[in-house]
Formats: sequence, structure tokens, C-alpha cells
Amino acid sequence: MQVNGFLKKWRTIIILVILGLFLFYVIFKFGEVSFTSPNELTPATPSIERGSIVDRNGKPLAVQTNFYHFGVSPLTLKEENFDSFAYAVAPALEMKQTEISAKLRASSDSSFIYIKKKITEEQYTELKQIVTQNGYVAAARFDRIPGRVYPENDLASQLVGYMGDDGVGLSGIEYSEQSILSPEVDSSNSSTVYGKNIYLTIDANLQYKLEKVAKEAMESTQAESIMLIAAEAKTGEILTYLSLPSANLNSYNTASTEEKVDRPAVDAYEPGSVFKIFTVASCIDSSSISQDTIFLCDGLYEKKTSSGERIKITCLGNHGWVSAREALKYSCNDAIAQMSDLIGTDVFLSYLKKFGFGERTGVELPGETRGIVKNQEDKYWSGRTKATMSIGQELSVSALQMVQAATAISDNGVPVKLTFIQRITDKDGNVEYTHEPQKEQRVIKASTADYVLSCMETTAQSGTGSKASLGDISIGVKTGTAQMADPVNGGYSETDFLSNCIAIFPVEDPEIILYIVIQKAKGETYAGRIVAPVIAQAADEIIDHLGMNRARAASLSHNGKISITENKAIVFDKTVPNLIGRPKRDLLPLLERKDINFVINGEGWVVSQTPEPGTPVTENMTIELNLE
Repeated sequence: MQVNGFLKKWRTIIILVILGLFLFYVIFKFGEVSFTSPNELTPATPSIERGSIVDRNGKPLAVQTNFYHFGVSPLTLKEENFDSFAYAVAPALEMKQTEISAKLRASSDSSFIYIKKKITEEQYTELKQIVTQNGYVAAARFDRIPGRVYPENDLASQLVGYMGDDGVGLSGIEYSEQSILSPEVDSSNSSTVYGKNIYLTIDANLQYKLEKVAKEAMESTQAESIMLIAAEAKTGEILTYLSLPSANLNSYNTASTEEKVDRPAVDAYEPGSVFKIFTVASCIDSSSISQDTIFLCDGLYEKKTSSGERIKITCLGNHGWVSAREALKYSCNDAIAQMSDLIGTDVFLSYLKKFGFGERTGVELPGETRGIVKNQEDKYWSGRTKATMSIGQELSVSALQMVQAATAISDNGVPVKLTFIQRITDKDGNVEYTHEPQKEQRVIKASTADYVLSCMETTAQSGTGSKASLGDISIGVKTGTAQMADPVNGGYSETDFLSNCIAIFPVEDPEIILYIVIQKAKGETYAGRIVAPVIAQAADEIIDHLGMNRARAASLSHNGKISITENKAIVFDKTVPNLIGRPKRDLLPLLERKDINFVINGEGWVVSQTPEPGTPVTENMTIELNLE
């Protein structure tokens, strides 16, 4: 037999060597795997249950939920199934079938794309069923992400804040209290980690009522923005914190910058004549003037400094001889500027610092401004600076600073630190922190605080703040109107004004400090005319909500027997029924309807509805109900 010439000796040797080397490699790798310790399993990442944010009564403002990113592999799905897939999932995703098909075709050669991000638990459940029933399991994917639901939408939105997709707070309490709401976890612990629940000091129902008052004021004055703070005078707990316009936290990413700005904390502005109460307090307390010292107002404060600088400050009128009380009553620039000449510059500046101006209040909010209070070394200090500061110009403050400073006047000269956090509990409701009022160092004597407060009451009774008078409950106020800076041309704007008013009530035993700022109103801008009436409205709401004693409180007499009849079920026929007077419990079944959208604001009973009763019912119409 003839041997194939290909299998020559040298070729056979080469083949055997190659086979031998391959066999050696296999044996070596086998041995390496056999004698190597197995890799430790990567421990499971512990899940985090973020704590809730609620109001002082436990009403939910921010609660934990789960969202899902829904994606698909176009390659696995295959192009011939794009349209049928789109048809199946479009209703659950609330998207158009054509939109989904176009996305798939645009990425037909991709291994993965997201169809829609941040779908709800309900959508996830429905989609999972659709995907399973239609045989798309291999192509579809759901990525679970921590989420947040804000039941009250835009209520106190700048205070509550917003949490991003990565589970980290981006603004407000969500940001500043991140470590409490979502503590850092130990990677070796695979169990669920629970954050703490934060009870804010605000009252959500009162917040809703005052937001309604503020929105009406904003509309009537055509203002660009409004700030409102109501705080307990004795505890420093802030009951209402309002900045309009505000963002709906459930659609935060689409909100405008204006809606996201936390104005009471970050905006620094010249307060104008409201600041005069702190000037008078400083002058009286330092004995630079007495309650009986009088000043002649001829409509113009004018003087010439030793360096030759001429200073002129105009007044709103010729008030004649006035005391400090009358200077506040008439908001007299001339008399207040004359007072500033009698108090030493260092002494005046030291009082402003003790009141808290030029420093952050330290509340639990990010980005708080210090404001600006110049000193004599400042390059912009001039011969007129102290006089203009005394009437609320050439310095800047925040709304929070104004309320903080006012606590010294309402609390016998000792300021109370402001706070937004009333208590903190664990997941089981066990209280781990409760706020206790924090008194600061005394700023002014109790007698000085009493005098300034009585001057503010005079201003409400017969002065520039008379439109804030309540009649049956004593109230002290001070109004102020200031030109705003012109960011384009420099100096002051001829059209933009800031109108503000601060109130303390009741005067004999202060319980509430209320401060309102209206920015860039159209037409009338004088604070005594546009802010003082809003102070009265807001104070009325606060007094009635808190049940404070008042002479004109509603009362009735009856025989002691109350008959309660069960309400009939609400029936929608061809027209919208009258829902006025219905309690909230009667409305809950309406939320299950798929053909009509209901928006329910507030608690209690329906006081108004939109559209009106008798309006024809149409598919997918929205009915808004306001409760009190």
C-alpha cells in the first residue's frame, strides 16, 4: 500500500507538537480552576425606603413609591413585530402607536432602547401582563427606580422640595434633610434600610387657604410674584410658607425657573419703610431718643456732611412735629432719617446685626441668602448710607430675616429661632426628635419691644396700615414700598416696585407673625393699599383656622339634638350635579371613574366647583372641587 505523501515525518512531528501544547494548556487551565478559591458572591445591594414628608398633622406631602423605565430590544423583537408590539403597549403607556413604531424603526439595529421612562406602578402591572400575554418577555425590560409622589402637587412646593431619579433630593427639605430621609447604607447589610419621617411645622390646610388668598391678590394686582410667611411668635414654628408662582412637584422637570425659586429664602431685596420698626427699636433701646423726642418734618431731610457731601431724602408729606410713634404711623422718612443722626453708627450697625440682618437665619433650607448690611469700611459707604439704611434702603434682607427679626418685637425683646421641622419619627411612628423653642440672645429690652408693638398697633388703627385692621382682634402692622433695582440700566427702576407689610397679632399677647411681599405689581403699588388688605384677609383665615377668640366669631343656639341623615350617592347623568356641601367621603367613589377627571383641593366639604352645576357632561372632562 502506498502512503500519502502529505504525511511526511516533519509534518507529523509538527502536528503532534501542536496537539501536545493544546493538551498541556487544557490541563493547566483545569488545574488552575481546581485549585483557585471560588470568587465571593457580590452581596445584594440593600434597598432603601425613603422617609415621608408630612405636615404638622400628618398629612402626606411627599411619599415613597416606585417608578419603572420601560425598554425593549429592537433586535430581539424583530422588525416585523414592531407595529403589533406598539399596538399592544400604546394604551398602557398613554402614547400613540405611531410614536412607538417610529422609535423602534429608528433604532431597529439597537440591542436596547427605552420606550418610556418613569411609568407608574399601575402602568407597570398592566404592561407586564401585556408583555407576557403577547410573548414579548424576551424583548422587554423593566428597570425599577425609587420614586416620589407629591399628593398636594404645588402646595408649599419650594419648601417640600423635589427628589431626582437617583433618589437624591434636589431642592427644599428633600435636599437639606437627605441624610435623615434616606440614610447612607452599609453595603454588607442586605436588609431594607428605612429613612425617618419628617413632620413639618406647616399646616397644609391653612397653607391651602392662604395660597388661595395669595393667588387672588396676585391676580388682582397683576404681580409677578408673592411671598407669604406666617409663624408662631412664641415657638418660631412656621405655619405657612408660600412663594408664588410655584411648581407642581409631580411634573417638576417641566416647571419654569420662576416656579422653582424659593424666594423667601434666596431673594435679597430692599424692604423700604417696613424696616423703620427696627430703626426705631434701635434708637429707643440705645437711649439715643426717648418716646417723647419730637422731630420736625417739613417734607425733606437735608444736610451737608463735613466732607461737603449734600444729602437729600424726600418724605411723602409735611408731617410737622412728630414723635417716633407718629413717624411710624405716617411712615415719615424725614423724622426717621433725623433719628439716625442721633444714634452712633457702630451702635446702629450692632443692633442690626443682633436682629439678624446680614446673617442667615439657619432654617432647614438650602441656598439661604445672608442679605447685605454694609459697614463703614465698605467701599460703597457714604455720608448718606446710615440715613438711607434707617428707612430700608442701601441694604438687603430676605423674607425669612424679616420674620426672624420680628420675633424679637413679639417676644419681649428675645428672638426665637425659626424652624420648619416639628418632629421626626422612625418608620413605626416612634418620635426621635421634637422641636423645642430656641431662644436667642436678647436684642432689645422688653419695654422697647412693647413700645414698638404699640406703635405698630397705632399704624394699623389710623396710619398707613389701616387697611390691615381687623376690628375685633388687635393687630400691629408696618407697611413699606420700595423701588426695585434695574438690572439692565443700573440704579432704580421707574416701574418695578416691591410692596410689603409685616403684622403681629394679637398685640397684647402675640401669637402670630405674618409677612407678605408683593413684587412688581401693575398699577397701584403702594403697600398700604395693596398689601395691607391682603394681610387682613390672611389674618382672618389664620384666626378662624386656629380658633382664636374673636368678637365676631360665628355662633348659634340649638336644642342640643342633632339629626344626621345619610347622603344619597352622587349620580352623574347628562349634566354635572350640584356638589356644594358634600363631604369629602362622598367624593371618593368619583375618583374611580375613568371617563371623568376629578381634582379635589382641600379638606372638609365642597364650597365651590368648576364647571357649574348643570354643565353638560362630556368624556374626559375635568371637574375641580374646592373643599374647606
